[in-house]
Amino acid sequence: MDRGRTNTRRRDRACAWTSAAGVVLWLPVLLAGCASQEYISVRRVPANPLAGPLQLVSRNGPQPTPRTQQLLRRYALLDEDTSMRLVGLEQEIEREPSPEKMYACAELSYVQGKRSEALGNESLALELYGNSIHYAYWYLFKGKSGPYRNPYDPQFRGACDVYNGALEAAMRIVARGNKLLPGTTVAIRKTVGQLIVEIAPCGRWQATDFESLEFVSSLEVKGLTNCYHTYGLGVPMVAVFRNQQSAGEQQQYYPPGLSFPVTAFIKVKDPPLKSQELQASPDRDSDQHFTLELYDTVSQKQIDIDGEPVPLETDLTTPLAFFLSNEKFKQQRDVANLSLFNPGLAAPLTGLFMLEPFDPDKIPVLMIHGLWSGPVTWMEMFNDLRSFPDIRDRCQFWFYLYPTGQAFWASARRLRLDLDKAFQTLDPEGTSPALKQMVLVGHSMGGLVAQMQTLDSGNQLWAAFSDHPFEELKVDDETRERLRQTLFLQPNRNVRHVITIATPHHGSYFANDYTRWLGRRFIHLPDVLVNTTQKILRDNPGFFRETDFVTVNTSIDSLSPESPVLPVLLRSQRAPWTEYHNIIGRVPEEGLLERLAAGDDPEGSDGVVSCKSARVEYANSELEVEADHVNIHRNPRTILEVRRILQDHCRTAPDEIQQENVARLRQQENPDLR
Repeated sequence: MDRGRTNTRRRDRACAWTSAAGVVLWLPVLLAGCASQEYISVRRVPANPLAGPLQLVSRNGPQPTPRTQQLLRRYALLDEDTSMRLVGLEQEIEREPSPEKMYACAELSYVQGKRSEALGNESLALELYGNSIHYAYWYLFKGKSGPYRNPYDPQFRGACDVYNGALEAAMRIVARGNKLLPGTTVAIRKTVGQLIVEIAPCGRWQATDFESLEFVSSLEVKGLTNCYHTYGLGVPMVAVFRNQQSAGEQQQYYPPGLSFPVTAFIKVKDPPLKSQELQASPDRDSDQHFTLELYDTVSQKQIDIDGEPVPLETDLTTPLAFFLSNEKFKQQRDVANLSLFNPGLAAPLTGLFMLEPFDPDKIPVLMIHGLWSGPVTWMEMFNDLRSFPDIRDRCQFWFYLYPTGQAFWASARRLRLDLDKAFQTLDPEGTSPALKQMVLVGHSMGGLVAQMQTLDSGNQLWAAFSDHPFEELKVDDETRERLRQTLFLQPNRNVRHVITIATPHHGSYFANDYTRWLGRRFIHLPDVLVNTTQKILRDNPGFFRETDFVTVNTSIDSLSPESPVLPVLLRSQRAPWTEYHNIIGRVPEEGLLERLAAGDDPEGSDGVVSCKSARVEYANSELEVEADHVNIHRNPRTILEVRRILQDHCRTAPDEIQQENVARLRQQENPDLR
């Protein structure tokens, strides 16, 4: 009998230590989102769709395409010098204009520009690139009353590539001698006259928001799975944000090193200069004026040219990857990562932040990370969701960073205060109905933080710890108010949907005695919090039936299945205006860690949270995904499910927004209705 009890104790001790070891094994994976990962690299040679068709890197130098050579052969121009080919083609266009000839002029001008640039004659190259832009633009847009342009002809896309390639080549030459920034005018000397380029932003960003511009074609995305590039006209760029002391209040929500996508485009008004005009007499006025427009491609995907919608060439992923690799952001992120284990550390990034200007007409989607993680963990989902035009046009994405070493209810209180502050800052008059349609998306422990924004706990949370009235607690006013904000939950009326992903609604078996001990070794609580806890217990002897709320301070402690807080959250009243959606992870092939996380749940686990703990009865929808805990929010099925929920919300939200607008107008007309 004694031997049996001894063996049982040994087995229990072995299982507990194995569980603790499992957490240690999981730590490198859980912290992967915190690691200093590189998301971008610089290409040795910029990407160029014309490199193959025009043999840009061949031994013999750039060459026209076989189709253009055939056209030159037809008009007995193939054996002529390149400059004479252009002169001859222009004469043929005067006699009998055709799209084929205009395209050939655009292509030949680009080829000759590349050759001139290689020989060091950047002035002539710039003029030739300008002519290439002109001819390509004329081919694409200025022939409506003339010869028919066949959009099914591969040459049509070729003209787009030539326009984009010539514009980028010209911009690169200008950038070598001048800083390309909005709000400036660049004058470049030509053989005759000047090329005067005004650089102007178009969209939500102002000229003063630009620190610098980088070419997307020079960069290669490494750290994000999908790269979203759409095809059209223009040169995709990475715009680096300039932090300013005197900027508006919403700049406080921009992280350091922020970058955003723009596309450069030039609308051509005048006809192309003829080749012989490049060597015109000095007394001729040959100044050419252009406006280089920089379009915010998050909010604008097409432009209007002569009444025709024209898609912009865009790249949303490369600027995101550039931002994630920016040294300013990485330095601040490293400090923020330390706060995950040290809740008392003042981290510059802690709190709410956004990657694009606040838009009062878009629904906020706030993403809340989980234990030992950070907002970077959302970048795969964010990158994918923003690629869908229907989501991008209706939603704006916000992120929340908090020290995950502290108990999740402390983080929930902080988020509640930060949201109140953000709404007062961004919409002080309350005139944005879209803000009242907010969606919260929480992964792991972040799901509990999100859920607590929508509960009416009444007196239940306090009653779980004490039989005495809250008012009888002996504490200073500041501590009392903090406890009140934490214990007596009121639902946020602006939250319409909560999406929880791999959330331990019933606790996690990994939060056992040994892992909690490890957590206390890793997590360093601020002295003021420890001292306050001790003072509360000392000044209120016998006041608490359960001292966990006062003594439990680390996140691992708070996630224990024995926590008295979790059952209260499950039975608290939920806001009737909020819908709940739940996504559960499960690893089909169980290993040791998965079995430990599952406990006695026959359904299994995701490696950290059992399926039973992740399920809730009140969810309006629930989806199970074959994915582990660390990667479930990066899984395509999870991302598509979040998209579905957002799409449904975007379809129904306009009715509520319209009702809100009508009610507000009535209040303005009749103040007595307020």
